[in-house]
Amino acid sequence: MSEPVMAGTGPVIQMGAKRPSAFHRGVLRTAALSLIGVLSATAIVLPVHAAQSADAVYSIQSTKAQHGLMLDVAQAGARLVAVGDRGHILYSDDQGQSWTQAKVPTRQLLTAVYFVDASHGWAVGHDAQILVSSDAGATWTKQYEDLKREAPLLDVWFKDVSSGYAVGAYGALLATTDGGKHWEDVSDRIDNEDQYHFNGIAAVKDAGLFIVGEQGSMFRSADWGQTWERVDGPYEGSLFGVVGTAQASTLLAYGLRGNLYRSSDFGSTWEKVELKGARGSLEFGLSGATLLKDGSLVLVGNGGSVLRSSDDGRSFRVYNRPDRISLAGVAAKDGDELILVGQGGVRVAAATGAERSQQ
Repeated sequence: MSEPVMAGTGPVIQMGAKRPSAFHRGVLRTAALSLIGVLSATAIVLPVHAAQSADAVYSIQSTKAQHGLMLDVAQAGARLVAVGDRGHILYSDDQGQSWTQAKVPTRQLLTAVYFVDASHGWAVGHDAQILVSSDAGATWTKQYEDLKREAPLLDVWFKDVSSGYAVGAYGALLATTDGGKHWEDVSDRIDNEDQYHFNGIAAVKDAGLFIVGEQGSMFRSADWGQTWERVDGPYEGSLFGVVGTAQASTLLAYGLRGNLYRSSDFGSTWEKVELKGARGSLEFGLSGATLLKDGSLVLVGNGGSVLRSSDDGRSFRVYNRPDRISLAGVAAKDGDELILVGQGGVRVAAATGAERSQQ
């Protein structure tokens, strides 16, 4: 594995307003997977480990990176880290007021990022790539890729600095027990004969792991990934993500056209959460979520939708940003404000999702 690049090599990018076109994470995934669909769905044996080559192609340094497509954002201690198009990874040490672009060994679209603690994080994306950072996102190294697979990884989750999973197209499930030094294809642990795409994986408090994906597919694991059980879900359309709440065995699954479902028994039964905004029922796709320290839940989606719940996901207050910017991910910052990512880059917003000047 080659040496990581040093921190501080990227440009510092100041926050600024820019109106982008409509977009959301689910559409991106659907479009990408539609292209993949014309290829053979024959199972491919993935290499156990693909080390970073000496001639790795790095993402292009650009002061405009902050305004490009960003698909996910996570907290690494006090730092914020966002990932997105063309291998761009940005980090902020001042709660989103300015962003520094990390030097990253890929130009592929990165779809998700997860930090298990203040230092250790992983990002996944197209070409089945997995990147790792041990310094809170300042430097990155490529741990794994499979160019022949021609399919993206779409989400990643780690239990601790050793054990984690990545999920993606055609039911891909990769596992590691040594912090990603070696990755194993364990897709056969899941009964997914139709090879539905896995869009999201999340932990559910005191229960286990949960995966959602294409055609409303749902799978749960009570032993944290060793064995999996298919769940009869309440919805036949695509689900783009899943988030556990502060309550034991409770989770939310979300997807197309504002479809949102809540379960308090680890997916055995479900109830639909009705979403009403200023213009009536919410029909925008939902594509990202986060659980805040106070137990509140925030979901984001297409059309500038920002949803917030203070009752463990039973009901939500819906806010549609006037700019209608489509959002893919959300994280909390100090106080009650939010960091929003999506088409047009990263934004600092008030607790409702509105521009701070509007509060």
